[in-house]
Formats: sequence, structure tokens, C-alpha cells
Amino acid sequence: MTVHGSWTRAAESAMLLGADGTLSQTIFAEMTALASRHGAVNLGQGFPDEDGPAEVLEAARQAISDGVNQYPPGIGLPVLREAIAQHQRRFYGLEVDPDTEVMVTAGATEAIAATILALTEPGDEVLTFSPFYDSYGAMIGLARAEHRTVPLRGPHFQPDHDELRAAVNDRTRIILINDPHNPTGSVFSRETLELVVELAHRHDAIIMTDEVYEHLVFDAHHVPIATLPGAAERTVSISSGGKTFNATGWKVGWLTAPAQLLQPILAVKQFLTYSNAAPFQPAIAAGLGLDDAFFAAASATLRRRRDALAEGLTAAGFAVQLPAAGYFIVADAAALGATDAHDFCRALPERAGVAAVPLTAFVHPEQRESVASLVRFAFCKRDEVIAEASERLLALRS
Repeated sequence: MTVHGSWTRAAESAMLLGADGTLSQTIFAEMTALASRHGAVNLGQGFPDEDGPAEVLEAARQAISDGVNQYPPGIGLPVLREAIAQHQRRFYGLEVDPDTEVMVTAGATEAIAATILALTEPGDEVLTFSPFYDSYGAMIGLARAEHRTVPLRGPHFQPDHDELRAAVNDRTRIILINDPHNPTGSVFSRETLELVVELAHRHDAIIMTDEVYEHLVFDAHHVPIATLPGAAERTVSISSGGKTFNATGWKVGWLTAPAQLLQPILAVKQFLTYSNAAPFQPAIAAGLGLDDAFFAAASATLRRRRDALAEGLTAAGFAVQLPAAGYFIVADAAALGATDAHDFCRALPERAGVAAVPLTAFVHPEQRESVASLVRFAFCKRDEVIAEASERLLALRS
């Protein structure tokens, strides 16, 4: 595997915007504003509405009291890097060096940005599945790389292996997989993961995997691609504590990677945030050390809320495919007359008092027709919030 290009060019690329020098607001900001305007229950943005475990919160308070309030090392505090290495060993049997193969980031979003900016050059191809989390396309564009996609088609949102083979070529620099997947909630089969590894070797590509929902799996088993034979030496694995510990506002993420891949990523990070979240790093380390019962309960709670929202959506007239993991349900609003998911979601806060996000926001413009009636709802909310949203959505039947 080759590591080409220089971090200086990648860092310079991070300074560039679009040709008109502007950036538009995200779909999440748009729908949150509509929710606020109409007093709607906001099931659009994926953040919990209750705090995480007391042990984690107390660890943050203690760190602040102990004076952990200045710049931490750019690579992250040793206590968290060691906890991440122990986590990888405990859950997956992966051995990573906390000093050279682990880096703390400002959420998974910074890890994604720094990796793409560091490891691609203009004209390189980055392959993702589609729908894709919106920051992927933005960062690929910022790096002046080419974004190629392989579709995930409902109802099960799995890739066609022949289409995947056809999409990877010698220009493919990164194969970026989001597993468990946002926005669809799918978990990829071992056969799909093995094919990704095979193609990465064949075309000397880097594998980049976004696993922020790794502990929030309901109807499947999460297999980190780095555990597969031949994968670890060319894989950048990304995760975060925000989703698992209900602390999305702390923005503590991380990546693990071979040292020769991590070093250029770290060099780019120093021109993004340099370092981040000093008192929250020991707190997330405490969370990663919680017993198995915590992780099992977190998954079970979300599964119950998934089922409750699915029942409400079905009663309101949506067609629902239960997600295997994550925070979100994809619901088909075709039976409710939706022909443009964006227009449907713009009207939904006023029409039913609920906000959601159109799946058209997660695909390229030319692919919008394939998801034209699909809507994403978040179920990472308190039981009473989901019950209220379900009751309000019944207005769509009238």
C-alpha cells in the first residue's frame, strides 16, 4: 500500500471553498428552524434528549475541577488513547498502539475531514455507498477529489456486489464505508466487507470506516472491517463517544490506523482544531471502561424506542423498514402522497407538528428520484417524545 501526496497540499486544500466562496446551510439546520417556528417535535436531527451515564458526567466535572482545561496534546490525552486501545482489544480483539496508532478528534466529523484531506489528492476517487452522510460529500469536494457512489436500495439497503466491483478502479484512493449505516440503519454483511477488503488490495486503496453506531446494534452483529484478514494494515477506523454516551455536544471522536496513515492525518488535524475537549477526554475514557451491562442497556433502550416509533409511523400511513442499528428509521411516505421528500418534510412541521429529514439530502442530485418519497426519523428521544410525535403524525391520515 502506498501513501502518496503531502500533508501540506492537503492542509492547503482545507482552506478552499466553492467557486462562489459560499457554503449553504445543512438540511438539519433547515428542518430544525422549521421545527422551532411551528413548535414541532424535532425528529430530524440525531441527538438524544437526555443525559448519558452518571459516571461519565461526573468524570467530566472532576476533570474540570482537577484543572484539565488547557490544550491537550494534538493526538489526544494518554488516558483516552489508552482507553480506546483497550476498547478495541476488549470488544474486537484488535491490537493498536495507543502512542502511534490512536488519535483523538473533534468528533467523528473531524476524523473524516482530516483523513480525506490528508490521504487524497485532486482527481483521486473516493467511493461511498449512497445514501451517504452529508459530510462525506462535502469533505470529498473540499479535497478536490472525485466522489463515486454505489447505491443501497430499499427495503434492506445492501449493495449489489457487481456494482461495487464495477465502481472500484485504480483511481480509487479511499473506499469509505459507514457501518452501521446512517441514514438507513443497515448493517453490512460479512460478504460485503470481505469484498471491500479484496477490492482495496486489488487496487491499492485505503479503507476508511465510520463506526459511530458500533454499540447501538439491534438485529445484527457489528463486525469492524479491520478485524478481517488483510484489512488492518490499510484501514482507518473512526468512531466517537457522542452517540454511545449521549454526549453529542462534547464532540469527542477518534480514529485508529497504522502509524504511516495516522501521521499525515495528524498533520492535517493541527490545522483544523489542533486539539479539543480536554476535560471531556477523561470522561469518555471512563465511559469506554463501563461494564457490559451499560452497553447492552443502551442498545436495548434504543431498540424499544425504535419499535415504538415504527408502530407510530405505520399507524400514520408510512411504510417502514426496521433499521438494524443506529438512531434512525427510514419511512416511505408515498402512500401519503409524497412525491418529493424535501417538499414533504418542509410541510410536515406545520402539517403534523413533527420535523424529519428527507433522504434526498443524502444522495447526489441525479439520484434523488430513487429516494423521492423516503424520509428519515430519529428515535433517539425519550419515550414520551416518541409517543407525542406518533400521536401528532396521525393527523396525516385526516
